[in-house]
Amino acid sequence: MKALAALACGLLFGAGLIISDMANPARVLAFLDIFGAWDPSLALVMAAGLVPSTLAYRWHLRRQAPVLEDRAQVPSGGRIDAPLVIGAALFGIGWGLVGLCPGPAVAALVSGRWPFVVFVLAMLGGMALFRLFHARR
Repeated sequence: MKALAALACGLLFGAGLIISDMANPARVLAFLDIFGAWDPSLALVMAAGLVPSTLAYRWHLRRQAPVLEDRAQVPSGGRIDAPLVIGAALFGIGWGLVGLCPGPAVAALVSGRWPFVVFVLAMLGGMALFRLFHARR
């Protein structure tokens, strides 16, 4: 049941990215171009996402446990450390260079265009390298 729920959530999220055109790197890069031809549509999509997210979080607070889990997986620490800052910087640099982040890149695979395939393969390679080096620490 958990796998089915995860698949449904992923498909809904991916469909939302495709329908809102947020899997289009040009739209994301236009949002980041604040001194040029700035496109605020990404900010509107993010703001619109706050409504269901807020409602779902408030619903979560009133429940004893999630529907398909024993307990909620809510971050508790607010510690800002070097790996967090470095990871956020790498994410931001990559997002700014190519206009893609993991969710939209995976959703864009349905287009069959090779740049998305290359991005996702490079992302998976980076994840594998992280696991390799992290396991050694």
